[in-house]
Amino acid sequence: MPSLFEIQRGMSAATIFGDRTALSALGIVTDTMSASERIDIYRNNVLGHYRKALAATFPVVRRLVGAAFFDAAVDAFVRVHPSTRGDVNRYGGELPRFLASYGPARALPYLPDVARLEWAIDQAGIDADAPPFNLAALAALREDAHAMLRFVLHPSVRLVQSRYPILHIWQVNQPAFEGAADVDLGEGGDSLLVARGALGVAVERLGPGEAALLRAFAANVPLGKAASRAVAAEPPFDLPAALRRHVANQVLVGFDAPQPSAGECPR
Repeated sequence: MPSLFEIQRGMSAATIFGDRTALSALGIVTDTMSASERIDIYRNNVLGHYRKALAATFPVVRRLVGAAFFDAAVDAFVRVHPSTRGDVNRYGGELPRFLASYGPARALPYLPDVARLEWAIDQAGIDADAPPFNLAALAALREDAHAMLRFVLHPSVRLVQSRYPILHIWQVNQPAFEGAADVDLGEGGDSLLVARGALGVAVERLGPGEAALLRAFAANVPLGKAASRAVAAEPPFDLPAALRRHVANQVLVGFDAPQPSAGECPR
């Protein structure tokens, strides 16, 4: 007798991948409807559930390509990246990468980056919260330790970079948008900050210096080196102003301070 895991694996193979051998091994008892017809109904329900869930996460992608194209892409995506967890809200993160290699989408080179932006917005809305920045703890640190501070980003923060104007594309495809919907792909790329604040998830276009600074913080680069990267990207760069703004907006929510060396007494 097959184990529960084997039955589940066979059901997935028959349903999602149309594996006729797996279908036969399931030994489905039928009356007026064949096993294949029953699995087809179940397959349509399962894929319909995925289509609906991903349409809610990627509404702009769906609008850009149309419902039929989107549904076909989701069906292909599910077969390459089947869900491995029970939380459908966390499913779909591989879709941007999938679209980059999806043949029918080659004529839309900006589409994967639009999908990356939509995934960032979706996940920012459900990520964990964090306490506000402890300014008193920062003020208590020795000044010579500042260069080695490693700043912590809010859990909702996502940094999305594209060679295409994906924020403009996203904006003109919002339900409440009014005005000219044309987007010139030559107008330049975007470095975007996606973060959840007091008023919900917001998307902000960053200058080169701030983008370099926050990317460095996301990579756990200490303040001194992160500041150097920001200045190199955008000379001159106002580091104190950038830090104040991102602390006030809760983009930065904490820091890790260097530990005193052995034998060194904290002052």
